[in-house]
This record gives sequence, structure tokens and C-alpha cells, in this order.
Amino acid sequence: MLRIALPNKGSLSGPAAEMLHEAGYRQRKDPKELVLVDPENQVEFFFLRPRDIAVYVGSGRLDVGITGRDLLLDSASNAEEVLALGFGGSTFRFAGPVGSPKDVQGLQGLRIATSYTGLVEQHLAEQGVTATVTKLDGAVETAVQLGVADVIADVVETGTSLRNAGLEIFGEPILVSDAVVIRPKGAGQDAGVDQFLRRLQGVLVARRYVLMDYDIRAEKVTEAVALTPGLESPTVSPLHTEGWVAVRSMVLRKEAQRIMDDLWSIGARAILVTNIHACRL
Repeated sequence: MLRIALPNKGSLSGPAAEMLHEAGYRQRKDPKELVLVDPENQVEFFFLRPRDIAVYVGSGRLDVGITGRDLLLDSASNAEEVLALGFGGSTFRFAGPVGSPKDVQGLQGLRIATSYTGLVEQHLAEQGVTATVTKLDGAVETAVQLGVADVIADVVETGTSLRNAGLEIFGEPILVSDAVVIRPKGAGQDAGVDQFLRRLQGVLVARRYVLMDYDIRAEKVTEAVALTPGLESPTVSPLHTEGWVAVRSMVLRKEAQRIMDDLWSIGARAILVTNIHACRL
């Protein structure tokens, strides 16, 4: 039975549960439930603190986990990213008082406060910078004001809380993070893991694409297919009315309205867009 770690709470928990529901997996009914067995799919879910997931997976105790890329790298565990899931996005950056260094090289010899010491130390080492990194749990915005640090490194969304603390962002992002599927490094082929990844990939594709159907004159097919090439090739079928064909193709959801306008302008009619609930490609 496949053993999978999921975030028990936090910003990753809800989206992860929604994705697994779309992938056909059983969901827990009580948020206090920490272990859930899904016998139909031969899976056992363990609900853990997001920060602990990489440690459990890296140890080999669990086969797969969903956590943040930032938490994975910060843990320095023996786990690796195998699939990005497209939610839980965040950007990790340096911030300090007005007049702080403008790039990472200016941090040489300074004190840096962060909740992600492993991630920051790794980044500084890659840049050849030596600094004192202090770990703080929770909000770190007040670390400079209280004299604990010269600058901070933290997750930045709008930057409002940093500005309110008299800080400004500087330098390039340390990391752009989102939710990822992780496995132990060097883990061998596993049919259960492969099936789990295929299901999640199917959900990702279904969220990005829609199915588009339309009718068009046969002499316009080449022009229409250029607008809707599909993933491999669209399906083209003759209609009962002579000289007309029906075309079916997958198109990016975000481009669907523009494509419909373009198809209409070249003579396509009966243009329909349908959601894709699941797929295997």
C-alpha cells in the first residue's frame, strides 16, 4: 500500500485536498483525523505538519509527500521534487531598512533573521557570502527593530507587512516556491507512485485545458486547425451537410475566448467549450 504524506493544515492543505479529490482519492471527514486509509486505491494518507513532510519522506518512511518547495529545500532532507502542482505560490526575499544592501553580496558579515535558516544558508553559500543567520519562529518583521538582525529573509506576498515595519525588499528573489510532490532521492520505479503522479498530472492538464468543438467549411479546415492544433492533432469528422466538417480539439482554458473569436471570424459556427474533468495523456 502506498504511503503518502499530506499537509495537515496551512495554505497547502485545502488545495492539496481538492486536487486529490479531483484525482479520485478518498477524503477525510474529520480534520482531526491524522491517518486515512483508502483501500479502493491502495493508499494510506498521513496528515503531518508541512515542515515535517520532507523529513519523513526523505527518511524513506513514507513513499510520497506534498509540501512546499521552500520547506523541502529548507529541510535539507534526502528527498527531491518530482512534480510541481501549481498552487501555494510564494516568493522568498531579503528585506531591510531603507538604505540596506542592494544585492546579496552586500550581506557579507551582517546578521540575518529568518524562519528558513537552511534555505538562507544554502543561498548564501552558493553566492560565496558569509553572514550570521538567526532562526526565528513566526513573523520576523520586527527582528530589525528589536536589534536581533540587520536584515530579514521571509516569504513576500504583497510586501505590505514589510513596509509597515519600515522595511524594503532588495536583491533578486532567493526562491520562487509552490506546492510540489516529493520522493526519497534515488527511489526506484514504483507502480503505485507512477499511478499517483499520472492522476495528479491528469488533474493539472484538466485544469489548464478545455475541449473545443466547432463546425466549419471543409476548405477552411487548414486555417482553423492552425488556431486549434490540439496536443497532437485535432479530430476532424465529416458532417451530414456536404462541404462541412466538425472539429474537436483541446485548447488552453485561458485562450479559449480569443480562439472562439478567431474561429468565428473565419466562418466557424456552433462553437462549444466543455470542461475536462479528468484525462490521461
